[in-house]
Amino acid sequence: MLIKQQMAMVFNLDKCLGCNTCTIACKNVWTNREGAEYMFWNNVETKPGIGYPKEWENQNKYRGGWQYKANSVGPALRVSSKFWEMLNLFYNPVLPQMEDYYGKGPFTYTYEDLHSEESTKYSQPVARPKSMITGEEDIDIEYAVNWEDNGAGYYEGGSGELDHNFKDMTPEAKLAMLQFRDSFMMYLPRICNHCLNPACVAACPSGAAYKREEDGVVLIDQERCRAWRYCISGCPYKKVYYNWRTGKSEKCILCFPRLETGQPPACFHACPGRIRYMGPLLYDMDKIAEYANTENEQDLVKYQRDIILDPNDPEVIKEALEQGVTEDWLDACRRSPVYKMVKEWEIALPLHPEFRTMPSLFYIPPESPVRTAVEGENGRDHYDMIDGDNVLPSLEAFRIPIKFLASMLSAGNEAEVEKALQRQLAVRSFRRSERVEGVADVAPLEAAGLSVQDARDMHRLLALAHFHERFVIATSKREKSTSTAPYIERGYAGFDELAPGKAPKRRESFHGKRDVVGS
Repeated sequence: MLIKQQMAMVFNLDKCLGCNTCTIACKNVWTNREGAEYMFWNNVETKPGIGYPKEWENQNKYRGGWQYKANSVGPALRVSSKFWEMLNLFYNPVLPQMEDYYGKGPFTYTYEDLHSEESTKYSQPVARPKSMITGEEDIDIEYAVNWEDNGAGYYEGGSGELDHNFKDMTPEAKLAMLQFRDSFMMYLPRICNHCLNPACVAACPSGAAYKREEDGVVLIDQERCRAWRYCISGCPYKKVYYNWRTGKSEKCILCFPRLETGQPPACFHACPGRIRYMGPLLYDMDKIAEYANTENEQDLVKYQRDIILDPNDPEVIKEALEQGVTEDWLDACRRSPVYKMVKEWEIALPLHPEFRTMPSLFYIPPESPVRTAVEGENGRDHYDMIDGDNVLPSLEAFRIPIKFLASMLSAGNEAEVEKALQRQLAVRSFRRSERVEGVADVAPLEAAGLSVQDARDMHRLLALAHFHERFVIATSKREKSTSTAPYIERGYAGFDELAPGKAPKRRESFHGKRDVVGS
């Protein structure tokens, strides 16, 4: 058992407002400079839709992430073998182009025209779109980060039909869901997933991308980066960006300077909907290669949960302390909201687990709202529900198709999505019976596999949690550690364990292999 530490996250899609406050917070802190105009380390997409960049979910187009490889210790990168990568080192044919982010690149407006005496003398002043790369004015604006905002799968050009989560649906079913009467919409906030098995790290030819040992944050060493941009192709979520001004790749750093002072990332802190949760996890790295190469994609959610270790298990505690994990980190793992939602209650799911990167960001699938009261034939108000007068919807009556959510959050395993939604509905039903009807009905909880205490804890965390309950930031205090384990310096893609007075040594692990994991 090789125990590793990971800061993990949960986004509750049931509460996302689509306000993009998180995006603004990230932009103001990290990507507010030349060369980073088109970088949206944090963005909120409207689904259905093709997202940012265009069709990022379609790995037949971009070849990101990992793929199953028979008779192998671990999966293989989709983007390339080492030999193919060397042949195409100076030309990457599966790289997203600028038009996939913006039509003709990032743009601003000719604001100077609004104050020019010449331009305002005879007509109303107009600020025209202007390229921030070439300086060309009056460019055509064809696509941008929020182009599909609130579009419910349709804008001029029909991007909803290209949503990759419709891939297993018939054309007739897909078309029906994009019609006004049956259309649906949800928000999907995205940041770097800081994966347990990051494809960007494995794809980097120069070893600039690495995963920090102390908290699992995936970073790109700006000194080592040589702009090969295979990290962009390797990342299936397309959360690595190339800075055209500096010639370096950049990505979300999970605000690690804030984490090191006990604060949550800027986007987490700014979210008005309080949809974001953060907490530490312990996981068994020895199982990653085997589990990431699971043949049946629908088992990946179950196996990822199996990798996460129980911080209350005496055997895990003993082994963790021997491997250098501090008591402070273990205590934080026991209080982690992420552990509760992912491992205990199983209501949070990874985004596209079929990419086999084992992301550390999980999503609670959105529910449908309660039905509003309408005027009945007999002159009295009643709830117009399929199942009678029940105010809560059944899974069959959900506005967002289960099949669509499963394609996005569980590699098509509808049972995982149904379990997560059914448990949320069970808690809502229990709390409503308790507070409105005055008699607690535990039958929905029992049917969903929850206890009364589980229901109270879920309600507390999802609806009433204070700041310190939503954000549990682990501290290390390595200078006070009594462990005999050597000091950890850089991470999987670079140098590994560094004992005092000894030269760094290269790590022999699957994270350094770009062709086949564990080869």
